[in-house]
Amino acid sequence: MLESVGSLTGSPWIYAVVAASVLLDVFLPVLPSGVLVIAAATAAAAGSGAAAGQVTSCVPDVLALLLSAATASVLGDMVAYRLARRGGARLDRAIARSRRLTVAQERLGAALSRGGGALVVLARFAPAGRSVVSLVAGAAHRRVREFLPWSVLAGLAWAAYSVALGYFGGQWLGATWLATGVSVLALFGAGAGAAYMVRRPARQK
Repeated sequence: MLESVGSLTGSPWIYAVVAASVLLDVFLPVLPSGVLVIAAATAAAAGSGAAAGQVTSCVPDVLALLLSAATASVLGDMVAYRLARRGGARLDRAIARSRRLTVAQERLGAALSRGGGALVVLARFAPAGRSVVSLVAGAAHRRVREFLPWSVLAGLAWAAYSVALGYFGGQWLGATWLATGVSVLALFGAGAGAAYMVRRPARQK
C-alpha cells in the first residue's frame, strides 16, 4: 500500500482517496481507511526529509491530510445518522433483535443525555464502533446538537492520532514497511483498548 499511496503523493487526489475511504468505512468497516491515512502520513514524513532545505510539492500536506480525514469522518457519521433516523420501524425491529445494538442504544442514549459523549469518541477507535454509534444515535432519534459535537471531536481525535502515528513513525523509522507496520499496530492497539473500554461497563451491569 505504501507504494500505491506514494504514486498519489504528487497529486491532490491523495486527499480525495483518503476522504472517500474514511467516509465510506462507516458503512463498510472492512475498508482500511486508518491504514491508508497512516501510509499517506508516512509518505509525507519521507518527502519532508528527502531533501533538506528544498521545498517539494510532491508530498501530502500533513494538516490538509488531517483535515480531510477528520471532515470525511464527520460527514460519514452524519450520513449514517440521517439514514438511520429515517429508517423507521424496520430498523427499530433490527436493533431490537440484536442484544448488542439494544445495549448500545441504551448506553449511548443515556450518555448523550448526560452530556457524556466521550463514548462516541472511544467508539471511533473501536472496530465498527463508529458504525454502531452513528446508526444507533440516528435510530434513537437523538438530537443533532447532542451527537454532532462529539462526532466532530471523535473525528479530529482519530485523524490526529492516525496522522501522527504515520508521520512520526516515518520520521523515526524511515518510510519503510517497518514504520507503516509499527504505526498500524499502534492504531489497532488503540482500537482494541477502546473496544475494551466501551464494552466493560456493559459487562459489569
